[in-house]
Amino acid sequence: MIVVMKIDTPDLEIQKVIEEVQSDNITPEKIIGEHKVIIGLVGDTATLNPEQIQQLSPFIEKVMKVDKPFKRASLEFRHGEPTEVLVSTPNGVVIFGQNHPIVSIAGPCSVENEEMIVETARQVKAAGGQLLRGGAYKPRTSPYAFQGHGESALALLAKAREVTGLGIVTELMDPADLAKVAEVADIIQIGARNMQNFSLLKQLGAINKPVLLKRGMAATIEDWLMAAEYILASGNPNVILCERGIRTFDRKYTRNTLDLAAVPVLRTLTHLPIVVDPSHGTGKAEYVPTMAKAAVAAGTDSLMIEVHPNPAKALSDGPQSLTPEQYKALMQEIAFISPVFGRQSQKLPLPTGVVDLKIHKTASTV
Repeated sequence: MIVVMKIDTPDLEIQKVIEEVQSDNITPEKIIGEHKVIIGLVGDTATLNPEQIQQLSPFIEKVMKVDKPFKRASLEFRHGEPTEVLVSTPNGVVIFGQNHPIVSIAGPCSVENEEMIVETARQVKAAGGQLLRGGAYKPRTSPYAFQGHGESALALLAKAREVTGLGIVTELMDPADLAKVAEVADIIQIGARNMQNFSLLKQLGAINKPVLLKRGMAATIEDWLMAAEYILASGNPNVILCERGIRTFDRKYTRNTLDLAAVPVLRTLTHLPIVVDPSHGTGKAEYVPTMAKAAVAAGTDSLMIEVHPNPAKALSDGPQSLTPEQYKALMQEIAFISPVFGRQSQKLPLPTGVVDLKIHKTASTV
């Protein structure tokens, strides 16, 4: 249930309503929007009478029930206002959200050595990327596959951050590593295999670090949002959803099926920012640029692209990695098409042969 306060409601009146509705079974949460304050009521709200709550203050605009099982993640909980997740990096604050430029996250699947990760970070930054992705701990289907260098790779990510100023996105697998990962990561990634590791999600809810929550390989959209609810319910509002492809019946031509329909569906269900990962979604570098541009058209807030200086020699996920040159070309195309879909991205030189088209509004006649 949510209580929507009128515009310019005095703080004392808001506090009065919070005190009136608070009980052993109900926890009120104040959400400050651009124009209004919303009080979310979480807990056993079945016995609450919306009409009685409406009478608590003349400053209450309306009282609404949230019917979705994912309460805090639901669009209604913020009265339709999208969440902004702010990420502090040495280069400045990066904002994930519907009303902001598309954020680019890029880098290799795994951190292999210092020279590789630092040089890749430089190339990512030069192409317009704002955040560097790189795996220190890698969950792999086979126990014999390369699973990352672990803690030593975290130090290399820290070095790349120091050299380039890029924010760091890296995966957490084990709650025992949370403190070490949080010390280096600007965003903690939870991979598809851990999307429903509820004890891990609860621990992430206890910190204020942004969390990138990847969709599980066979997860429904509701499963995914309920996983996000665990983090939100534990106290961390900084959750970013990442569509990375789901498993379907046809895996002959692509690694996964990138569910771009999930982006507009999520817009009707949740206020949380959305990232699309076309690298894992397709598994083949040749399809990544097309699906990245399609994700922009679908309305994503961010793209996560795998980039490796020599994909043929990558220790993991080489076939789906772009070279730095391919990534730069893609970023130029994204910068060109983003305004067409009402979004902006970092201003970059246009690809060779592309004319900068300017759309001018003209007066219409009847």
